[in-house]
Amino acid sequence: MVKSPSFTDLKAASEASSRAKCHNRRTGTQHEKMLRNELWRMGLPYRKNVGALHGNPDIVFARARVAVFCDGDFWHGRNWKELKSKLCQGTNAEYWLSKVESNIERDRLNNALLEADGWSVLRLWETDIKRDPQAAAELVREVVIERYKMLEHAR
Repeated sequence: MVKSPSFTDLKAASEASSRAKCHNRRTGTQHEKMLRNELWRMGLPYRKNVGALHGNPDIVFARARVAVFCDGDFWHGRNWKELKSKLCQGTNAEYWLSKVESNIERDRLNNALLEADGWSVLRLWETDIKRDPQAAAELVREVVIERYKMLEHAR
C-alpha cells in the first residue's frame, strides 16, 4: 500500500493556508454533490462512499460494477507537470510533492485492484464536474448502461 508522507517537522506556510487545508473535506465535496444531484435527477440510484471497495469510491453502482471517483484537482495531481512546477517553488515543497505523488500512485493502485475485481472505474476531475455537471453525469450514465448490457450478455 502507498504510504502518505509524514507531517513531522513541517509548519504551515501561513495561518490562512493552515485553516484552508484543515477545512478540506474527504467526502461530500461540492463537486461530488453536484454530480450526485445530476445522477439522481437522471433516475440513477447509487451508493456513496463505499468503504468496502478499494479506494472508497465516491459513487458506486453495485449491480453494474461501476465505481466513480470525483477527484480534486490539487490532491490528485491534475496537470501534474504544471502543479509540480508550482509546488517546487512553494513552502514545504518536498512534503507536497511527495503527498500528491503518493495520491497519484494510490489512485493507480486502487484502479488496478478494482479492475482486477471486475469493476469499471471512472475518475472525474473537480473542475470538469463543476464546469458541466450534466455532461459528467451523462458520461457516468453511459458507462453504467454499457456495463448493464455487458453483464446481461455474460449471463
